[in-house]
Amino acid sequence: MRIIDISMTIHNEMATYKNRPEKRPNHFVERAMPKDSANETALHMNLHTGTHLDSPLHMIEGGSNTMALPLEKLITQARVFDLTQVKDGIVREDLEGLGIRKGDFVLLKTSNSFDPLCGAEDFVYVKESGARYLAEVGISGVGIDTLGIERAQEGHETHISLLSRDIIILEGLRLADVNPGEYLLIALPVKIQDAEGAPTRAVLVEGATLQKA
Repeated sequence: MRIIDISMTIHNEMATYKNRPEKRPNHFVERAMPKDSANETALHMNLHTGTHLDSPLHMIEGGSNTMALPLEKLITQARVFDLTQVKDGIVREDLEGLGIRKGDFVLLKTSNSFDPLCGAEDFVYVKESGARYLAEVGISGVGIDTLGIERAQEGHETHISLLSRDIIILEGLRLADVNPGEYLLIALPVKIQDAEGAPTRAVLVEGATLQKA
């Protein structure tokens, strides 16, 4: 059994959505030994910085928040698909032949995983037709290796196509060292009241299968 950490490391110079500096976290030491009796660090950051989960509230007025995400959908079997050949946006035709099934939690490995800046402004994302296809299939969740599953589409159709069907969105993954295949995914959000997104430590467990009751 091998545990693979697919989360981004939080630090002051980390990659952010479209490389926007205002999205970078402020991570600093408040107290430090030997001057102080203890070491204490503070962190201020946007909830959509680094590896994180989106809830419907992120894009849908009155939608449910991250505390309503069912944990059984976040400790689950997941399937990693290699889409490193895609150069711009993932469309329906890129997904149709992959054998994606209803109820799958799909992780999309793209060239973003090999870029320290996650593609900066021209990252690979899921276009509207790709999102509609995933919604039609009826997947349970989708993860991608960039800080936005869409790239500033007017109307946020990619997000809304998924979130309106209660399909979980997991962003900011690092999949460079992950081979296509099936894994046990554990991706638990920090428990923050009334939040539309939440930082998440995501790992894959190779060779593990979730036992059903």
